[in-house]
Amino acid sequence: MSHSQVNLSRRRLFTRQKIMDTPSLPWVKEAQFTDLCTQCGECIKQCPARIIRPSDGGFPRVDFEVGECTFCYQCAEACPEPLFLPKTEPAWQAKAVIEDSCLAMKNVDCRSCGDSCEPFAITFKLAVGRVAQPQIDMNSCTGCGACVSVCPTSAITIKNTFQESANVTE
Repeated sequence: MSHSQVNLSRRRLFTRQKIMDTPSLPWVKEAQFTDLCTQCGECIKQCPARIIRPSDGGFPRVDFEVGECTFCYQCAEACPEPLFLPKTEPAWQAKAVIEDSCLAMKNVDCRSCGDSCEPFAITFKLAVGRVAQPQIDMNSCTGCGACVSVCPTSAITIKNTFQESANVTE
């Protein structure tokens, strides 16, 4: 079976759930991504932050372990396919999530995520008998990922906050 005969629309059935929970690229039409992306790599070449990397099957994906998304829209402008929404639309419905492995939750003072958060979405609430605990203002969080790479325990991830089937925006 040649590559042109392979139906990639059901490819996500076999991907790891962790990958499915994270955003692929800003402004991308997720429902059509695997059908229309030719894996040409233009978005990877044009990303000034160098955070777009080849992922499963060669499809591009933002890697927040490397850095943050600046929402420059250069990946969308470089793409020869109709994969992206207009820049006037929200980049994605993804937000930061702090897991239990966070040092502050283990009573170790660490504020690296809050220090790197430019929209100041991560604040620390004082707690009696404990170090200040991180809190995320979901209305302020842009999902840029600046907090991910600076976390010493990899306790922060950026996750989609919508059901993919509900986000079929053309």
